[in-house]
Amino acid sequence: MPALYIGHGAPPLLDDPVWSGQLAAWARDLPRPKAILIVSAHWESAPLSLSANHAPLVYDFGGFAPKYFQMTYETPDSSALAARITAMMPRTEPVHQHTSRGLDHGAWVPLKIMYPHGDIPVLQMSMPTHDPGRLMEIGRRLRPLREEGVLIIGSGFLTHGLPFLKEFRIDAAAPGWSQDFDAWAGAALARGDVDELASFRDKAPGMPYAHPTVEHYSPLFVTLGAATDASVPGEQVVDGFWMGLSKRSLQVA
Repeated sequence: MPALYIGHGAPPLLDDPVWSGQLAAWARDLPRPKAILIVSAHWESAPLSLSANHAPLVYDFGGFAPKYFQMTYETPDSSALAARITAMMPRTEPVHQHTSRGLDHGAWVPLKIMYPHGDIPVLQMSMPTHDPGRLMEIGRRLRPLREEGVLIIGSGFLTHGLPFLKEFRIDAAAPGWSQDFDAWAGAALARGDVDELASFRDKAPGMPYAHPTVEHYSPLFVTLGAATDASVPGEQVVDGFWMGLSKRSLQVA
């Protein structure tokens, strides 16, 4: 399996025919996963933690239509994958098995589009850090899962300056800081320049507006770490903007 970095949007993504169509088509082009491991921007927790089987979804948002708070996404048991990941991590990266936390919207919203039948085991893993090097090392530890048919997904948003958006419409124009950061990241990804991407705080245009907090950018480094060779450019499968934010998404081999 490849590894992916995707923009996950917000619950209204489920009703956006353009972006949801892009994600659905992307999933159809992939080999069918035996299981999915997803790292979402919305679970920052140390030590590294794994979601619970059959736990209710996390509705970690507000201000949207009531229907989004009634959605479900039942998937098969993922305990075998959880045990495998626990065994893969070194003593310096202990793993905590959460007993009650389900998938948050950074996981279930895109997965409801990409794998709507919910017939693939899904496990969510927390981000214990925002350090690019440590996240890449976690990705490297996870890399063998790809050979076992596991789809590894980092789920975030390539720009996420919500406090600086002037309007909240799906077709809103992208602010200059969002366009500038997106162009910089797209060029660095096309070169396979991991060092440049990791130096975003100092080198990326549009900062700190593009990422006043970095949790939506950080999952990218788990994906890059899981790549066979992070210096080999991946395929940028989705680009463009949604609510003025970059939905650029990546597939690495």
